[in-house]
Amino acid sequence: MESINAPASRPLTVHAATTPLAGAVAVPGDKSISHRALMFAALARGETGITGLLEGEDVLRTAAAMRALGAIVTRTAPGTWQVIGRGLGTLQEPDDVLDMGNSGTAARLLSGILASHGMFSVMTGDGSLRGRPMKRVTDPLSATGARFTSRSGGRLPLAIEGVADPAPLSYRLPVASAQVKSAVLLAGLNAAGTTRVEEPVATRDHTENMLRHFGAEVSVAPLGAGGRVITLTGRPDLVARDVAVPGDPSSAAFVLAAALLVPGSSVTVRGVGLNPLRTGLFTTLREMGADLRLSNERVEGGEPVGDLTAVAGPLHGVDVPAERAPSMIDEYPILAVVAAHASGPSRFRGLEELRVKESDRLSATVALLQRNGVTVDVVGDDMLVTGTGGAVPGGGLVETRMDHRLAMSATVLGLVAAEPVKVDDTAFIDTSFPGFIDLMNSIGAGLVA
Repeated sequence: MESINAPASRPLTVHAATTPLAGAVAVPGDKSISHRALMFAALARGETGITGLLEGEDVLRTAAAMRALGAIVTRTAPGTWQVIGRGLGTLQEPDDVLDMGNSGTAARLLSGILASHGMFSVMTGDGSLRGRPMKRVTDPLSATGARFTSRSGGRLPLAIEGVADPAPLSYRLPVASAQVKSAVLLAGLNAAGTTRVEEPVATRDHTENMLRHFGAEVSVAPLGAGGRVITLTGRPDLVARDVAVPGDPSSAAFVLAAALLVPGSSVTVRGVGLNPLRTGLFTTLREMGADLRLSNERVEGGEPVGDLTAVAGPLHGVDVPAERAPSMIDEYPILAVVAAHASGPSRFRGLEELRVKESDRLSATVALLQRNGVTVDVVGDDMLVTGTGGAVPGGGLVETRMDHRLAMSATVLGLVAAEPVKVDDTAFIDTSFPGFIDLMNSIGAGLVA
């Protein structure tokens, strides 16, 4: 049976790679799609088979939560799962508190499901998740008729009094957030009538794609300069459909970045999800001069997929517009590491969303770079990185703040720093990328935990 026990602390000292990185690897399944596959399968009638599921701690929390809500969720082989759903509107009240661990995605999306079912539930999480804001989700969801009680500032633990006959929602996102959008749409699934969400900038659309995959009626129309209006017809007959989860582009980012930075390297990552609302990093890397090659393009489970090869070479600074942020919001820490090695300055605009991730990821990324000799500033919601045009000084201790992406970014930084980089804890990497260190060593990283 899968484990969701809290991992023990695992510090790591990273030394510069002594040889080029080389090889072809596959990264774990996409975390965003894995969460949604389990949730939607539990809401659908019948038996759904899921292949390529990410078996990190975050997704295992979602599996446990759906099991607690009455779905039959079974792991049949590595990455292969079976879910027998109960059908929309028929979830059972959980017997105990739902512990979502470190996963903000799971907690926020599940809020939409719990709000729109006539039951009482309580969600909590680890120390990091209990410090993250939930009001951005609970405020719009309150319009369904559901009631929420939380700690000050809208923080977990969160008690939810759901409603069996929720009102449909019409909501305009104040800032681009796929999690808030998805929570509203999931609440609208069990509401009679039409739920409407306006987003000022297009965010990742895995929820819309997968809702259609399971039989829901979802339409998308353009709104202004880059925005969209998503309309969902409530109470569809969701029917089980198998799901193939592609490789997570956010996980592939760390492998590809390392290959771009370690001199002489060439590494291929197979089967990466290439949803255009998730590939802002790849666009940005190419603007920086990266040799990033795409091959074997195909469509699997309604999502575009392909193989990406990164070849090391010189990079230069870049100015990334704010409107690109939603398509790469999880990749800014590793992009900042790449920018630190590029020649010239880089500016990343509109990063307010980074302040409410697993940590205040903006300040944590700044600290990661500053402690390793990189000049970096924050102006408003913009981050400015002054590249060295080569190896950064390194030699610092990185406080990961229970944030898996910071831990992996620091690890990549250490592979190309002049002095060893100390990472205070790599245990939380398993929340999104189980086997990260082993995979990196398989291409020559030489990491010793």
